[in-house]
Amino acid sequence: MTLTIYGTAASRAARPLWVADELALAYVHVATPYLKGATHTAEFLLINPNGHIPAIDDGGVIVWESMACALYLAERFSTAGGADLWARNPAELAAVLRWPFWAVTECEKDALMFLMHTHAMAPERRKRMLAVEAGLRLVKPLQVLEQHLQSVASQLDHHGEGAFLSGRRFTVADVCVASVLAWVVEAHELLAPLPCVRGWLQRCLARRSYLQVKLMAKSA
Repeated sequence: MTLTIYGTAASRAARPLWVADELALAYVHVATPYLKGATHTAEFLLINPNGHIPAIDDGGVIVWESMACALYLAERFSTAGGADLWARNPAELAAVLRWPFWAVTECEKDALMFLMHTHAMAPERRKRMLAVEAGLRLVKPLQVLEQHLQSVASQLDHHGEGAFLSGRRFTVADVCVASVLAWVVEAHELLAPLPCVRGWLQRCLARRSYLQVKLMAKSA
């Protein structure tokens, strides 16, 4: 059966693409853009009637919503290529389920607002105050993440170097949350008082699979 991932890498499709690369999955990438009606064709609406990317087709099993796509692939192919991003115990399962939902509800809207009004949109369309306000709203949830990573670090050797959301091991939870917070990686004032968040985000975004997806986005 063929696994197909729909969506340009310069979108939330980066999440399932990152997971697929981490797991060394064989897949077909249909780089459907989110502009100019590409997601509202009759053909694509059979894949996702909501008209959004990403979506995946795993041999007839259709999944949409970016976090769901990432979680599905991580669980479905948890031993592919010798890699494993899925939970190995109840504590990891709690992290794998909790943190992606947290990222969507607490961070994604404001992280995207910050990105759009600092880098993504044309300069003449940017409104600096909207970016500032989004950054201020992110302070509280990022402090929650900082406290969690501090707690994880305190349980690990070497001052928590290598700490991830579920402990010492990189999981799909890290993919999901880092894919959101990558949008504010250049918000230096926001991240300055959050050393654990900064270190964790650096570790995630330095992974070969993330860099490969980033390269795909640039070359699209």
